[in-house]
Parts: sequence; structure tokens; C-alpha cells
Amino acid sequence: MNIVTLTADGSNTLYNETIGEHYHSKHGALQESKHVFIEAGLKFTAAHQAEISVLEVGFGTGLNFILSFEHCEANNINLHYTSIEAFPLSSELIEQTAYSAYVPEVIWSGFITNYNNALKAPQKLTPHCTLEIRHTTLAEYQNDQKFDIIYYDAFSVQHQPEMWSDEIIAHACSFLKPGGTFVTYAITGKLKRAVKACGFTIEKLPGAPGKREMLRAIKAEG
Repeated sequence: MNIVTLTADGSNTLYNETIGEHYHSKHGALQESKHVFIEAGLKFTAAHQAEISVLEVGFGTGLNFILSFEHCEANNINLHYTSIEAFPLSSELIEQTAYSAYVPEVIWSGFITNYNNALKAPQKLTPHCTLEIRHTTLAEYQNDQKFDIIYYDAFSVQHQPEMWSDEIIAHACSFLKPGGTFVTYAITGKLKRAVKACGFTIEKLPGAPGKREMLRAIKAEG
């Protein structure tokens, strides 16, 4: 069961009783998503691009998506967003997060009305935004497409160690374009070595509140 839980910045998250972990940082769901995935990820990667493709590992509540959608709409960036989610939440539960308060109504309604269909096939939410949520595991995911950025937002290694093995990290990284960005809230010596072994340059960045550091890595060109 997933339970709606308040975090320190006033935004909600969900607590997954089966996994034993929150979907976002208890120090602040909204500020973590903005810090890790929007500021260090999307804005860094899309700074000089008119079009960007995102592969997200772990769609969860959709918070990373709606913030990405909002930024790209405001900046006339075409967003092609693909997410992998083995255990999709119901739209009713997503609505209980009250994340509609953090984006314009047109962004929220575009998302929530198309969510269930996006689990079946890509949906064009606006002329600038396409959303596809693949109902599968990362291990089983296959796609000939290469992406500009990966948001790696799986549960932590303590609760979901299979999502942080060298093999699964290499599999995820194989979907990035040369010069693409891999970004995640986590940083461990093992993770750094796994990403570096895939031909990435490692960056340690200040973490979101409650976490000292996070990882951003850039895939080698060519």
C-alpha cells in the first residue's frame, strides 16, 4: 500500500509499505525533484537545445515529468519523455499528491487526463510534449532510440539493490546518446565506478537538502 505523506518543504510524497521507503526525500519532495532532475539534469542538458528526449527510470508520482513539462513549455523546447515504471500508480492516487498546485492548470490537466493512455502508447499532450510510460522493468526494457538525458530515480540501493547493480546501470546507460547526461540523487563509490566503466565523466554535485552529494555523469562523445 502507498500512503500519502507530508515532507519537510510542505509537499507530499508517498510511502511504499511494501518497499519500506518514500518515493521522494522526506526533507522535501518538490525541492529534491527540482534540484536533482530539473536544475542539475534538464536545464543543464537542454540549455542550448530546441528539442530534448528524456528517459526516466521510475515514473512514480509523475513529479519529475510535470516539472520537466512545465519548463519545456515555458521555454519552447520540444520534450519527448519516456518513462519506465514496473508498478504504475492509479491516477486517483497521483491526484492525492496535490502536485497540481505546483504547475499551471494546463500542464496538470494535460498530464492527468492522458496518464492512463500514456501507459498504453505515446501521447501528444501539447504540440511541444509527448509522454510515454512503459509498463515494464528496466531489465526488460528495450528501445532502439537513444536519449539526451536519463533521470535515474529508482528506490535506494538499501531497499532495491537490484536497480543499482553494475549490469543494470550499464543497461540503462546504453540508451544514452554520446554526450548525453545521466543524473541521479544517489552517489556511492560503486555507482561511480559502474558509470565510469561505461565511458562517462563523473561529476559530484551538491545534493538536495538532507543529502550531501549527488551524481551527474556525461557520456563520452563518439
